Amino acid sequence: MDVSNIASLATSMAQQRNDVDVSLTVFKKALDMQGSSALALIESVAQTPAALPAHLGNHINTKA
Repeated sequence: MDVSNIASLATSMAQQRNDVDVSLTVFKKALDMQGSSALALIESVAQTPAALPAHLGNHINTKA
């Protein structure tokens, strides 16, 4: 194995690590954005006044 092969391998490994780091950062950002969106959705549902009578929504029809 000559020096040029070692240098090429090192460069390739460094590029692959950089690609993984970038992908992981993008994934974490997307996960944070989804968490924020889910939290906002849950909070908006909790703030909505109950427009239905109290007896509705208390039972689930399992025979359908």
